[in-house]
Amino acid sequence: MSNTKLRWGILGAARVNERLLPAILEAPNSELVAIASRRAGAAAETLAKYAPCYPNIQCHDDLNALLNDVSIQAVYLPMANHEHAEWALKAIQSGKHVLIEKPMALSVTDIEAIEIAAEQHKVTVMEGFMYRFHPQHARIKEIVDSGLIGEVRAVRASYSFMMRPARMYRLANDADMGGGAMWDIGPYAIHSMRWCFGAEPKSVVATAKYVESGADSVMSGVFDFGAGKLGHFDISFERSRKSEYEIIGTKGWVKCNAAWQLPGDVPVITWWTEAGQQCEERYPAANHFNLEIEHFSDCVLNGKAPLLSFEDAKANCRAIGAALKASAEGKRIAI
Repeated sequence: MSNTKLRWGILGAARVNERLLPAILEAPNSELVAIASRRAGAAAETLAKYAPCYPNIQCHDDLNALLNDVSIQAVYLPMANHEHAEWALKAIQSGKHVLIEKPMALSVTDIEAIEIAAEQHKVTVMEGFMYRFHPQHARIKEIVDSGLIGEVRAVRASYSFMMRPARMYRLANDADMGGGAMWDIGPYAIHSMRWCFGAEPKSVVATAKYVESGADSVMSGVFDFGAGKLGHFDISFERSRKSEYEIIGTKGWVKCNAAWQLPGDVPVITWWTEAGQQCEERYPAANHFNLEIEHFSDCVLNGKAPLLSFEDAKANCRAIGAALKASAEGKRIAI
C-alpha cells in the first residue's frame, strides 16, 4: 500500500461527483480505489460518465462492500443531507478517514457524535467546503488584514441558482430532513460570513418562501455579530447563479465576485476605499475541489489537522438551525 497516496472510496453516486471524482484522480497524493451506490448500476454509470479511462476502479452496488474494503483508507461522503451522520459514523467505525460534503450533519448533537467517534478510532474527519481552498480567499483576507478597508462592520453574502428539474429532489424533504435552500446553499452563505468576521453570530432574524413539502426555496435574513456588526444573507433556488460576498469596513470594501469557481474561471476580486482607490484584481484559474482533496490527503498522510475543524462545523450548524427557526417562527432567535 502506498505511503505517498491516500486510497479513496466514494460513498454515493451524487451529482457532485462530476467535480469530486476527477479531483481525486488528479490529486498527486490521492488514488481512487472504488465507488459505491445503493442504486444498481449507478456507481458504474458514474465512473463511465466522469472517468471513462479508469476501468480498474471498483464499482459496488452495496455501500458496505466499500466500507469493508481494508485497502481503502478514506471515504468521500456526498449522500443526502439527512444520511450524513449515519454513514459517517459507519465509515469511521470501519476505520476510514471521512470527507463529508457540507453540511456535516443536521444537528450539533450528530456532529458531536461524529467527533467522538473520530477521536476513538483515530481518524481525520472534515466538512467539505471546497470554496475555502481557493487562493482568492487568502488574497481577500490579506486585503482585510492590511487595514485597507478599515474595521469590518458588515458582510453581505448572496448565493443562488435557478432550480432545474433534475435538482428538484433538493426540495422533496422539509428542513428537518435536510431539504431546502438553507441546508443546500445556506451553509456557504453562513460559512463565508463567519469567516469574514472571524467571529460567531449572536442572533438572527430571517424570512423565507416555502414550497409544498415545507422546504424553503428562498431565504433572506440578518445575523447580528454584536457591536453593530451585521451579516446579511440572501439565498435562493429561484434566481440566476450568484455566489458572492462583500466585506464592508470603515474605510472601504472588498468583494469576492464568485465563490463557486468553475474550471477555467478567472477569479475576480474588487475593492474600493474612501481615499479614492479602486481596483479589480484578476488571478489565474484554480480548481478548489482539487485543492480540497490535496489538503485532506496531506492531512491524513502527514498527521496534520485539517483547515476546517469540528468546532467550525458545529458553529455553522448552530447558525443554520437558528436561521431556520427564526424564519419558521417569525422572530429573532438567539444563538
